[in-house]
Amino acid sequence: MICGITGTPGTGKSAVSEVLRSRGHQVIRQNDTMEPYLTGTDEDRDARIVDADAWADEYTPTAPFIEGHLVHLLACDRVVVLRCRPDRLRARLEGRGYSAGKIRENCEAEAMDLILSEAYDIHGEEKLLEIDTTDRSPEDCADLIEGFVSGTVPPSCGSIDWSAMLGDLL
Repeated sequence: MICGITGTPGTGKSAVSEVLRSRGHQVIRQNDTMEPYLTGTDEDRDARIVDADAWADEYTPTAPFIEGHLVHLLACDRVVVLRCRPDRLRARLEGRGYSAGKIRENCEAEAMDLILSEAYDIHGEEKLLEIDTTDRSPEDCADLIEGFVSGTVPPSCGSIDWSAMLGDLL
C-alpha cells in the first residue's frame, strides 16, 4: 500500500514524516524524486518549475509513504492531506523566510482548499484523510496516519473550511 502525505508548504509534512521514520516506516521525500522533471526556476515566485504531469505519469513510489506537496497527483492507495489555518500557516512560512508573495500564494491556496480539491478529484473521498495540523502535534498526526493506513481511522475530508479567511489574505 502506498500512502501519500501532502499539503500546502508549511502544513507539517516533513515533521510528520520524521515521526513516521522514527517509528520505523520508510518515507520518500517527493523532492528527492523530481530531478529529471525540473524544467527551470520561476524567480518571481521563488519556486522551481516541475513537469508535474510527467512526474506523476512516470514515477512509481518505492516505499509505503511518500511526502510532498504534489504527491496527491500520484496513483496512491491512500492520501493524507495536512491542513493548517492560514494565519498560523503565514507565521510558519515567515519563520522559513519565504517572500511575501510566496506566503500569500500558499495561504490563499490553503484557504481555497486547493490541494484537498485536487486530491478529491483524483482519488475520491474514500481514499482521503484530511488532518488539521494547526494545534495538533506531529506525533498525533502520525498516529492518525498509521490508523488510516491500517483501517482503524476512517476516511474523512471536507470538514475544514477556511474560505472566510480568504479576504484577510488579499
